[in-house]
Amino acid sequence: MAECIQDVIGNLFSTIDAKEELLGECESIWKLLEECQNQLLLLGTETLLKSNAKLSLLMTRVRALSVECHQWQNRCPELSSNNPDVLVKLGKHELQKAENDLEMMLSTVESKNRRLEQDLKRQQRWLEEQEKIVDALTQIEQEIKAQVEEISQKSWKKALLRELQKKMLQLKTRKKDLLNTLSKFLEEHFPLPIAANKILVSKLMDTPHEPYVKINDSFWVPYIELLLRCGVALRHPEDPNRIRLEAFHM
Repeated sequence: MAECIQDVIGNLFSTIDAKEELLGECESIWKLLEECQNQLLLLGTETLLKSNAKLSLLMTRVRALSVECHQWQNRCPELSSNNPDVLVKLGKHELQKAENDLEMMLSTVESKNRRLEQDLKRQQRWLEEQEKIVDALTQIEQEIKAQVEEISQKSWKKALLRELQKKMLQLKTRKKDLLNTLSKFLEEHFPLPIAANKILVSKLMDTPHEPYVKINDSFWVPYIELLLRCGVALRHPEDPNRIRLEAFHM
């Protein structure tokens, strides 16, 4: 009985010592991790050009992860203790740490996704605004083109109207010149018979029983022929050189 109690007490003390030893190793490893994290933060906060900052940061992370992966691949697992209880606690601790790291990574990824969604929404709103601006500018351009075409047509019509008015004025001037020339030609070669009609009318009214008038050089021959052809004047039946006015009032 006493031996059993001593065994239990010995196992208890050995468990306590192993736990303290494990905690010491964990603290040293944690300090080492903090130092590594601080060094990475210092490397990540170096001043970079704006155009290459993101790329350089990503390349630095890739190199660090590659080195860490290579170290883990070449590293042989070291057991700090052969005690099953210590190994179970150590495994739980590592699993908890891995879970925390994964949760932190998940939170970071979700935060980045939310920022990307917000950026995407802003870009979509900006794109819609730009499309509206383009549509408005296109409509304004079409209106300006229509106005320019209308102005061009009006200008062309005005120019055509001025040209027609100019031609009409030239035609009127030409017509006036032709009429003046024709009038002079008629006055020169075909003077109006001013005295012949008066003589015929006076002879008919004064001497109705002898209305005939002898044709002389003062009578215009074409005019006499016109009067005879139209039946206004009649020749004497016996003397063709004498004519009289038709008595329309009889």
